[in-house]
Amino acid sequence: MAAESKSFQAVAAPVPPLAIRLHTTGISETLRRRLTWAQVIIAFLAVECGVWAARLSVRNRWALAAGIIVVVFAVLDRPTVRRLGLGLPNARGSSLMLGTGLICAVLLMFLRRWVGGPVPANPLFPNMHLAWQYMVWALAQEFILQSFFFTRCEELFGSATAVWVTATFFAAVHLPNMVLTTFTLIAGLFFCEMFRRYRSIYLLGIVHAVLGLTLSTTIPASLLFHLRVGIGFLR
Repeated sequence: MAAESKSFQAVAAPVPPLAIRLHTTGISETLRRRLTWAQVIIAFLAVECGVWAARLSVRNRWALAAGIIVVVFAVLDRPTVRRLGLGLPNARGSSLMLGTGLICAVLLMFLRRWVGGPVPANPLFPNMHLAWQYMVWALAQEFILQSFFFTRCEELFGSATAVWVTATFFAAVHLPNMVLTTFTLIAGLFFCEMFRRYRSIYLLGIVHAVLGLTLSTTIPASLLFHLRVGIGFLR
């Protein structure tokens, strides 16, 4: 018990204050905030271009550019492993993340059957043979969402407010698919709060994938539109 308590304290310890990081980098607080704002805006605009560009080939190039931008900005920031959330959560954090995710998945299944709909709601979607690819993509999304956007929003707004701001960013990317936007706002609040407490993206990626696949299994394509967002949703 003592060892677990010690582990929890280590994982849940606060990120080094901005003042300490400013001292090590030798830049002023004002300049640091401006650079942080610039990173957030540039990365978010790149993501939006990857969602809204008119041609698929252009969207793919923007998506690749957004990924490169996030990684480059993350490396230039000289982050610690813990700041990026690349450590493992303790038993309490793992249980909370996985337990909540599985309960939500089961509830969605139950609600679908309760309203009289078939499960799966879309016999041809999702393609469960390719589910591992979605899991990789879900983990990549959590890195972008948490390791990049949340950490910077935390600097700009504080830890608690960053949960709401980052979750709002996450939901906004899924517009104009209102069903998916609503679900991603709720899920984003949970993901960001778990990251704020336990600083690990691995189990969040798994839960993200499970919930995404569950949505595709329980919500008809006429409402979910095959998880399409941006220009792809409108077309």
